[in-house]
Amino acid sequence: MKNVLLLVHDDPGQEARFQAALDLTRALNGHLTCLDVTVPPLAMGGDYFSAAGQGALIDMELEREAKNKTEIAGRLKNEGVSWNWLDTLDTIAHAVVDAATLADLIVLNRKLDSYRYPDMLDIASRILLHARKPIVAMPEETERLALGRALIAWDGQPSCAATVRASVPLLQLADAVELFMIRDGSERTEPVEAAEYLSRHGIHANIRIVDDGLTPADDLITEEATSWNADYIMMGAYGRGRLMEAFGGVTKRLLASSRFPLILGH
Repeated sequence: MKNVLLLVHDDPGQEARFQAALDLTRALNGHLTCLDVTVPPLAMGGDYFSAAGQGALIDMELEREAKNKTEIAGRLKNEGVSWNWLDTLDTIAHAVVDAATLADLIVLNRKLDSYRYPDMLDIASRILLHARKPIVAMPEETERLALGRALIAWDGQPSCAATVRASVPLLQLADAVELFMIRDGSERTEPVEAAEYLSRHGIHANIRIVDDGLTPADDLITEEATSWNADYIMMGAYGRGRLMEAFGGVTKRLLASSRFPLILGH
């Protein structure tokens, strides 16, 4: 896990993404790829612009992103990390998926709280389903990504197992790891098996299992993350079982409101 892909776009979530990407790149002794996406006007929700109007809007977007690039690239020169820059004109989700072929980790936001556009919840969901790489979904106001305490929301399903396997280098950086499971009978792999797997990589996780068929799973995960003082929550996304119930309901609710950084995989 050395290649970190960062979405660069001038929106309220950019600073949280930027700081998280720097924290990850430094901690993993990796390389940061900055993908600067200029979004065409039709992708911003309108099909009524004239050709001249579309051209003018594209020029405005290009100018705004050029200024954004100058600022971010200038800051990167003083950050002491290996990095490169890619520019593209595309929708955000398509551009990120296209650029993620050799990425190990993708840094995005969860839903932005202060601004409706871009729709980061939808973008993160699309990228999760198509890129098949772990994503880091940062809350908009989070200033740094601490990596010391990792809460794994374990449901025993393939998506969660794949996310944990892909994230072993990240988990090896943690001072404490907890496997938290809400038992509902649908789990295919027990948390003790996951703990044994992690122990072979030098990661010694404790296990906590709760039986609660009434409280929404995302509430239980958040309560556990809060009481355990987690730095981030790791989980599989849009899978099956109670943790990922009903059409990805738990995943979407956490993307919509979690105050914890999320590391998600599908």
